Amino acid sequence: MKGHDIWMIGDLQGCCEPLGNLLSQAELREDPQAQYWFAGDLINRGPKSLATLRRVMALEERAVAVLGNHDLHLLAAAAGVRKPGKSDTIDEILSAPDAKQLIDWVRHRPLAHFAYDHLMVHAGTLAKWDVAKTLSLASEVQDALRGPNWQRALQKMYGNQPVRWDDQYRGGKRMRVIINALTRMRLCTMSGHMEFATKVAPGAWPPGLIPWFDVPKRATSDITVVFGHWSTLGLLLRKDVICLDTGCVWGGKLTALRMRDRKLVQVACGKGLDPLADG
Repeated sequence: MKGHDIWMIGDLQGCCEPLGNLLSQAELREDPQAQYWFAGDLINRGPKSLATLRRVMALEERAVAVLGNHDLHLLAAAAGVRKPGKSDTIDEILSAPDAKQLIDWVRHRPLAHFAYDHLMVHAGTLAKWDVAKTLSLASEVQDALRGPNWQRALQKMYGNQPVRWDDQYRGGKRMRVIINALTRMRLCTMSGHMEFATKVAPGAWPPGLIPWFDVPKRATSDITVVFGHWSTLGLLLRKDVICLDTGCVWGGKLTALRMRDRKLVQVACGKGLDPLADG
């Protein structure tokens, strides 16, 4: 790959101070025009969601941030589709004087980004989706979120069904499968159907369930899929998949990985919250 460095960064979830510490590390400052790919969940649960969002926005064209489930939850709250929960830390964004501009920026982020044989999504891709299919389906949701009726588009976002993809799906069913795969999925059946009920330590999942990236004949196995969302899985570095969620908000670390040589940089994140509350 040519050009400036690309640093791929795991879930921030409102942890602004660790983000500042990470961006100030010498390695990340070697290239003053480096680009930063954020794996989604910029905000929520952590103590400084508003400041974190502003910090990423201030990077302007140097930042690529895919949408995660917490980012979509912010949009749903802004649209009146869902009320913030007691563990959410998004009220400061919703009540900010420039809340409309903040929300507009978030809803114009992509759900998938592809360059240099690296596909970044927040959670994963269904086994039957190749890169072109993933980007095409992501763009359907992106277009809806960027349109004038974006609030209405979010009304049917929530729900665990359907658990598999069908090209014939339309409306709410179609949007849910796309959003759930790209922003919520962790485990699948051997046939690639999503499963959301199981929350156990990696390797302790019941028979018949496997990580989405180990489903046989996955169509994106020929490139590298970069994702976050799975703090209990933690750092995973394989040729075909990279997980960068190292649980900063839960007291773990914030991770950055340089694309060209897989240089790893991590910073500590403090005491953190209870990971059993993760969503």
